[in-house]
Amino acid sequence: MNIDYSKLSGLPSPCYVVDEGLLEKNLEILGYVQERAGCSILLAQKGFSMYSTYPRIAKVLKGVTSSSLFEARLGYEEMGKEVHIFAPAYIEEEFDEILRYCDHIVFNSFDQWNKYRGRVEAVTSKKVECGIRVNPEYSEIETSIYDPCYRYSRLGVTLDNFRPDELEGIDGLHFHTMCEQNSDTLERTAKVIDQKFGRYIEGMKWLNMGGGHHITRSDYDLEVLINTILFFKNKYGVEVYLEPGEAIALNTGFLVATVLDIINNGMDIAILDASAACHMPDVLEMPYRPNVINAGMPKEHKYTYRLGGNTCLAGDVIGDYSFREPLKPGDRVVFCDMAHYTMVKNNTFNGINLPSIALYSTTEGLRITKRFGYEDFKSRL
Repeated sequence: MNIDYSKLSGLPSPCYVVDEGLLEKNLEILGYVQERAGCSILLAQKGFSMYSTYPRIAKVLKGVTSSSLFEARLGYEEMGKEVHIFAPAYIEEEFDEILRYCDHIVFNSFDQWNKYRGRVEAVTSKKVECGIRVNPEYSEIETSIYDPCYRYSRLGVTLDNFRPDELEGIDGLHFHTMCEQNSDTLERTAKVIDQKFGRYIEGMKWLNMGGGHHITRSDYDLEVLINTILFFKNKYGVEVYLEPGEAIALNTGFLVATVLDIINNGMDIAILDASAACHMPDVLEMPYRPNVINAGMPKEHKYTYRLGGNTCLAGDVIGDYSFREPLKPGDRVVFCDMAHYTMVKNNTFNGINLPSIALYSTTEGLRITKRFGYEDFKSRL
């Protein structure tokens, strides 16, 4: 964390803080991949939609990918570059507006493609390119909730259900089979894609490899990724898209929380003004244990606490952590890697307020970009 830890006491609590310098480092890596592989990388807004950073991201990436009309509109208005969209099915009343914002539309089935094909072809102001998402029925994801290829998955067309006689007007194929994985997984997946769908990739304009690529992780093998992209480009002459969300914001953000109370029920428990259920739901869904600055594993340091949120959900527990000094009400606790899948997934369960949002840079210091209040809670109901 580049921010002076002592300066966090002046922030509202809870508060997400994104470090622009760390974001810049990720963009440098992504820019290197684009240049070496000749591919296009898009920001997957489902992972990171902090649009105050879009002007900076737009200097490197080619655009955004969206999962809904609202994400598409956000990318169109705030990024102003290519806008791609995929949804398991499109809402008919929204589709004309989707056409207004999007350059690429990926369909989850041939029935959806046939339903909307005429409306796509009726657009005269621009060329809207269309694709079909395929399901290779191969993945290496161990957590089923994040596995698009588990048995009976609703995502993508399997080879048995593929309709080559209905490909006229389709510009590309799309697959997304990964979650927080290294490029060796992509390399193995690519062999399955090539074997099953290679004859259909031939003649396409582009291939979209989806997201889940942990490109900016310290141990990520960039050369394997680049070679896998080049394999498809050289064999089929297609453009290649990648659409990571997490890799763009990985390790760039923090959640600053405050200790409200300390209780004991067989162990010391610190109640925070930040909630796993409301503010970092992946802690419960994934599940995973976020790192905390100046804290360690239980009993690693002298004082161990269970960190819990301030909702009435019994399981609103972030995890057990140890500290060198005892915690007390008013102390700040800073969670790491809180930029992706936090702001986009948080909620106001129990009427708990949403965290403020802040940016940090070495030139401008800490600045609040968003605060929330009662009307944000009430207006949703």
